[in-house]
Amino acid sequence: METKHFDYIVIGGGSGGYAAARTARESLERVAIIDDAQPLGGLCILRGCMPSKTLIYSTEVLHLAQMGTKFGLSIPEAKVDMAELHQRKLRIIGEFADYRQEQLHSDRFTLFRSRAKFIDEKTVELTDGTKLTADHFMIATGSVVAVPPVKGLEDLDCWTSDEVLELDFLPEKVIVLGGGIVACELAQFLRRAGSEVVQIQRSSHVLKEMSPEASDVVETAFRNEGIVLYTDTHLHSVEFEEGEFIARFEHEGKDVTVKAPHLMNALGRRPASDGLGLDQAGVELAKSGHIKCDGMQRTSNPGIYACGDVAGPHEIVHVAIMQGETAAKHATGRPAEAVNYDTLLGVVFTDPQVANVGLGEAQLKERGIEYLSADYPFDDHGKSILMEAKYGYVKVFASKTGTVLGAECVGKDAGELIHALAVAVSLKADVRDLLKVHWYHPTLSEIWSYPIEDIVDELGSAEA
Repeated sequence: METKHFDYIVIGGGSGGYAAARTARESLERVAIIDDAQPLGGLCILRGCMPSKTLIYSTEVLHLAQMGTKFGLSIPEAKVDMAELHQRKLRIIGEFADYRQEQLHSDRFTLFRSRAKFIDEKTVELTDGTKLTADHFMIATGSVVAVPPVKGLEDLDCWTSDEVLELDFLPEKVIVLGGGIVACELAQFLRRAGSEVVQIQRSSHVLKEMSPEASDVVETAFRNEGIVLYTDTHLHSVEFEEGEFIARFEHEGKDVTVKAPHLMNALGRRPASDGLGLDQAGVELAKSGHIKCDGMQRTSNPGIYACGDVAGPHEIVHVAIMQGETAAKHATGRPAEAVNYDTLLGVVFTDPQVANVGLGEAQLKERGIEYLSADYPFDDHGKSILMEAKYGYVKVFASKTGTVLGAECVGKDAGELIHALAVAVSLKADVRDLLKVHWYHPTLSEIWSYPIEDIVDELGSAEA
């Protein structure tokens, strides 16, 4: 069988892979994409960001309707219609998926609906035996659900986030294993839809990647909404018996058993690198299982790059896109800048939302950077009070000279509010300059002016 040659081959047509292909095509003629997923579109569009946020927002509206009396409203009944909720989600993500598929099927690229594995440092073989070579490759195969070594878990036919996002009925009760972003977002979605939810987290806090203060706020909100939340646990085993899932674990020195008709494994994801023949290609993996990359996303084989979940270090779609664009520019000889993770922005779509940008307190201390910080609570802020959005706070970190280094927001629409400080962090703005901004009253955004003012006052005292 004849070997076909391309200038650039991308393995994986999700957001990162498509960004790399699109960017490479700006300079190159022969660009191929290999993806056997049914349908095409990638995790974010089909089984991640878009479907989950569609469902989460619907249950936020439901939650507000059920709180009607707090707003002086009489809403006799507000409940979920899971079948219609599911159909709405399908309509919305269908539009995004259709557009992505049009892009991938465009005559700008050669699309192979297949799986690929490297058979040497410059050649991949497709499922049908076709061999392809390229000047440069991009690996963008994403991630898959992890199955940690919990007794019984590997043998269970339990839900993952995929199945929860496809629900067209309301489950009576669900056990959620895990306390990461996906676990927390979907646990609250299920609870607000009307399910009983028991959430079991190994660490002492949910959202362990966030600050303990942020986790405390989310845990309080979850428990106030009726989620039965266990933290600091040791999960002994899970099993299915007589129509129920059974989870056994240790909590506060006692053995606990919980039962439910449904169980969701939300204990994380792992890089999807199995079956790629990376050894044959001379591509090394890190201890985490991610593909080792330099700042330009090059692997240990300089002709092969990687981006997105399979590369890490952050499994965030906009980071995957930035990595893909950086890699493609570098491969085609154009100026490229490494992704700056010191300006990283992250959002958790629980309610209250958790958002941060730049360097957090733990990172600042770890690096020995001297800093100033100030915070302000939402329950003492005019707009959030009238919105009954009193959970949380904002916090700003600045250098001793006044440069904004990072910020954290836990509260209503934190994912929107954080972008004001994301601009400040990326542009290395001074807190004094931020006080010149017209912080409109009454808005949620103006809450940033209070910690900023406190830091400016502290700087003034130090200079006096």
